[in-house]
Amino acid sequence: MPKSALLRTISLVFAALSAAASPTLAQASPALSQASPGYSELVRLFDDFRTARSPAAWSAAFDDPEAPYGISDFSSDAVRGRVENIDAIEGRLRALDPSDWTLAEKADYLAVKAQIAAQRFHLEVSRPWARDPGTYVDPLLRVAFAELEADETSIARTRARLEAVPLMIQAARQNLTDGAADYLELARFNMRNPDGVGHGHPYRAVPPAGVIGWYEDLRDRAAASRPELVPVVEDALAAVEDFADWLDAQVPAMTAPAGVGEARFDWYMRYAKLLPWTADEMALLARRDWERMMAFLALEERRNRDEPVLEPAATAEEYERRLRSTDANVRRWLVEEDILTLPDDTPDFDGFGYNVPFIERSEGLNFWEKVQFRDPHPDHLHAVIPGHRYDGWFARRSDHPIRSRISDGVRVEGWGVYLEEPMVRAGVIDHLPRVHELMYLFGIFRATRVTADIGMQLNELTIEEGAEHMRSGSPWLDDDVARVDAEIYLRRPPGYGLGYTIGNLQIQQLLGELRTRDGESFDLEAFHDDFLGKGRMPVSLIRYEMLGTEDQVAEFWDFEPIPPGN
Repeated sequence: MPKSALLRTISLVFAALSAAASPTLAQASPALSQASPGYSELVRLFDDFRTARSPAAWSAAFDDPEAPYGISDFSSDAVRGRVENIDAIEGRLRALDPSDWTLAEKADYLAVKAQIAAQRFHLEVSRPWARDPGTYVDPLLRVAFAELEADETSIARTRARLEAVPLMIQAARQNLTDGAADYLELARFNMRNPDGVGHGHPYRAVPPAGVIGWYEDLRDRAAASRPELVPVVEDALAAVEDFADWLDAQVPAMTAPAGVGEARFDWYMRYAKLLPWTADEMALLARRDWERMMAFLALEERRNRDEPVLEPAATAEEYERRLRSTDANVRRWLVEEDILTLPDDTPDFDGFGYNVPFIERSEGLNFWEKVQFRDPHPDHLHAVIPGHRYDGWFARRSDHPIRSRISDGVRVEGWGVYLEEPMVRAGVIDHLPRVHELMYLFGIFRATRVTADIGMQLNELTIEEGAEHMRSGSPWLDDDVARVDAEIYLRRPPGYGLGYTIGNLQIQQLLGELRTRDGESFDLEAFHDDFLGKGRMPVSLIRYEMLGTEDQVAEFWDFEPIPPGN
């Protein structure tokens, strides 16, 4: 890394220390009747933008007359029309002058600008309908999850989707004109192999063998409870098998790189993700965080050498007891230690549930199960309360015209990771020393995601190398979770995989800056309440509001074109 880049990275950590103190904002933008002149137009164009966004391959509105059989149109004319819509909306955004708006309104402007930038990148660079066979494999798989013990309306919808399977596959063959090699290999694997993780999959003692296996599962279930559906399931299965063969035949043709390249990646990080660091800077930050946590894991293991070894729950009943005990401890700690204000109507354990189901695998536990079945605290904090499920529930309470409809991945996952090791430091599991080790195992894995994500997007690592990079740097990590994670972060918009660690570092940076500003009057509970109250906005914008300093956001106002490909 150039010396200037490193110095810039270091300086960002201390950027706000000399800033004039300014009160944090209790809430985002005021009601539109009280808003600054021009703000209502921002809300209107954001509404129009959301209407104009590119659809999924299979429309959620299955009966939409504009999407026959629920299959979205990705013809060149349709895509060109979407780009023109984005051009027009961006033109309206450029015409606004937010210079006299409040800090919160300016943050909303930048958030909308980032949403538009992300959509432009999706249409002009990512183009998953043309580059990624998984764009079609994923919805085909979900069709096979259909619940057959359902009402007749649901069954009719399932039948319609099954009848449309050949049409979806026909659209895939027509649209996949620039297929990337890594995307193709992932799709081919998923057609015939279980993923070993099963995120969102119905439970099966023996997981079906990929998409084809799930259609066979659906056929067998239909034969037992809905025999009238068997012919249409068999037709869909035949089409899916034919599609798998077609994908195999594309190996010589689909050879493009999957990653977007360094210049485009850095553009996306700046203008779509509103991150103040380049790929090189984030890789450096993540590497240092990985080294720190590996060292602290070794120290925890030494400290806890005489503590009882944590054994995985042996039964579903024992696992549920551990989950309920964990949930009770977390809620008590949040309130009694003044960590976070829980509204009176916060759902209870049964209302939020939990993230990792109890599964007995003949091949052994995967990474998440190895941790969660020993003690639920790491994942419960991250994914349930006060993590994702609480975070989402809290966000849905808002009726803000912009912030209620934005959910930035770095903010969401960064908050989840911030609730892991940093909250260990705050005392949530002081009585469980061995669980400290599990927290570090989580954090170490998150840090390896950063460098794997960046390496794959810069086309420096293949999908296999990205998975191996995470495996080699993460104790307990198994092949299946490593491969699925590599797939997730290569196929999602750039930067999702790095968002866990980088978002956490952003939140820690903000906490440290506010503690420095406020001194001994700093209030951790007030910080957390104010942070969540800002919505799931990019952390750089939350920092802008809470500190009143423009050092990070100044570079986000430009309208720079997307760089050419490498």
